[in-house]
Amino acid sequence: MTAAIGFIGLGLMGTGFTRRLMETGHRVVGFDIDPAKVAAAVSAGVTAAASAAEVAAAADIVLISVIDTHAVEDATLGSQGVVAHQNLAAKIVVDHSTTELSATGRIAAALAARGAAFVDAPVSGGPEAAASGTLAIMAGGTDAAIATIAPTMSHLGKLTHMGAVGTGQATKLVNQTLVLTNFCVLAEALRLAQAHGVDARKIPQALAGGHAGSNLLPVAFARMIAEDFAPRGYARQVLKDLEMLNAAARAQHLAMPMASQALTLYRLLVAAGHSELDAAAVVNLYPKVGKLSG
Repeated sequence: MTAAIGFIGLGLMGTGFTRRLMETGHRVVGFDIDPAKVAAAVSAGVTAAASAAEVAAAADIVLISVIDTHAVEDATLGSQGVVAHQNLAAKIVVDHSTTELSATGRIAAALAARGAAFVDAPVSGGPEAAASGTLAIMAGGTDAAIATIAPTMSHLGKLTHMGAVGTGQATKLVNQTLVLTNFCVLAEALRLAQAHGVDARKIPQALAGGHAGSNLLPVAFARMIAEDFAPRGYARQVLKDLEMLNAAARAQHLAMPMASQALTLYRLLVAAGHSELDAAAVVNLYPKVGKLSG
């Protein structure tokens, strides 16, 4: 096995990450605030730590994948976070979460003051891509930090160094603009196909060679058609990301009407009690209609 990798956050994404790391020969030391998730990870081969600080003590590279900005700050700067470990010199903390830009800067500065490097490296692809090592990883950090983590990242997906700290999260906002609005557009397209009697299962194949083809189309259409909304990512997480995107756009006085509409739809979806469903459940906001006449 290679040197231990630390992992904080053992939920849906963390499970995929840690499974892939162990399959590629890494020993993983992990922590989560939920004891049940820790127990599940231990049963899969992860070595448990009692806190984020203990993870930092056990590994020179610490990866984080948690639910929101508050959780990232707690995992890094909290009383039992990474900074609680006495010696952080030469350690690298990599945040795979989707985190607010202002917090990313604060965390990076606090860790740098203790001798540690910080890389913001949010990802796209979901738990399945994490488990198969096919994530898109968009990273912000120094050349030296990126070079150090690159061998580990190569097992997890394709890493692109976007620039200084913060550019990874900014790129993730671009990603979310494209992906999360697309869920809503795909839901509309599905209802149009169904209303006109089209076998919607054939749509991805029919459009694959044109500009409408995408890797999201067959996945989202299949889930929407089957009404399979078991969470690969939660609707509440989509809403959180869209709220973050809206705030970032407002800070720069940007008009983003399509993203704003997606935000409204996911607010409605969560308000209707569907926060724990998959993002594809947005299709439930669009009523089914019979085949149109004429």
